[in-house]
Amino acid sequence: MTMVTAKTGVLSVGRTYCDLIFSGLPRMPSMGTEVFAGGLGVHAGGGAPITAAVLAALGRPSFLSAVLPQEPFGALVRNQIQATGVELSLCETAEPDAEPQVTVAISGGSDRAFLTRRVGAAQPPLNIAELNRIGVRHLHVGELTTLVDTPELLTLAREAGLTVSLDCAWDESVSPEAAIPMIGAVDVFLPSDAEVAWLERIGLLRPYAPVTVIKCGERGAEAHYEGKVLHASAQAVTPVDTTGAGDAFNAGFLDRWLDGVPLGECLAAGNAMGAEAIQRPGGLPANSVSEKSEQRSVLTT
Repeated sequence: MTMVTAKTGVLSVGRTYCDLIFSGLPRMPSMGTEVFAGGLGVHAGGGAPITAAVLAALGRPSFLSAVLPQEPFGALVRNQIQATGVELSLCETAEPDAEPQVTVAISGGSDRAFLTRRVGAAQPPLNIAELNRIGVRHLHVGELTTLVDTPELLTLAREAGLTVSLDCAWDESVSPEAAIPMIGAVDVFLPSDAEVAWLERIGLLRPYAPVTVIKCGERGAEAHYEGKVLHASAQAVTPVDTTGAGDAFNAGFLDRWLDGVPLGECLAAGNAMGAEAIQRPGGLPANSVSEKSEQRSVLTT
């Protein structure tokens, strides 16, 4: 008789945005010109909530600690994340007069660019009692900036006996002196190949953490560990929107890594989730929320 072991829970921590995603562009915009998009989507976004949502879709208990926006985006963001099965009891809502955290994503085929307004704290304070209450065994931090701003997250995770993973997320404002110790202290680090180029420019050489996983888009992904390098090819799919693909990869990889399977299988699972993500608009997996009606409500408020 095969024993089925319950999956351990994951707490994802990081900034939550409302993503305004422009698609179907004939070219990327340039200063002094106007480009007309073929489509516009309004979606809950941010590295931590996307990874949390995909983990929940994979059947893993998934929790999010983040500051959620006020209206006109608050209900849309909360409802879309909740509909994926992510538990939001460790989230707080931004102050009534807080500016919204918004990302404008411009997707032009295989190319993309982002314009983001980041304000306030990424997430509310956490403590051991809360971690014990939800019973998680792993902490995932959605962006390097959040860990640099709140290094006590690492201390808290270690005191609670949690393993820790970290996405890089592009942020040129982070100083090398602050970034390098944080990266070296996690168990799994998950940068993209573009972020690796930036890390090497600031003087950090791979491997960066005990397990370093580099996401290379259509070229797949590679894992650096114990002096070895392992590569896994990506699945060939036609992209619709690449927003959140790396965060979906994180979820696929971590879901298998937490089960203790070989790293080759972890990479394959990450690639599969990334490939699935780019075949739909927005970063969250398909859910029961009627996104079109919510988008119309937000855009006409």
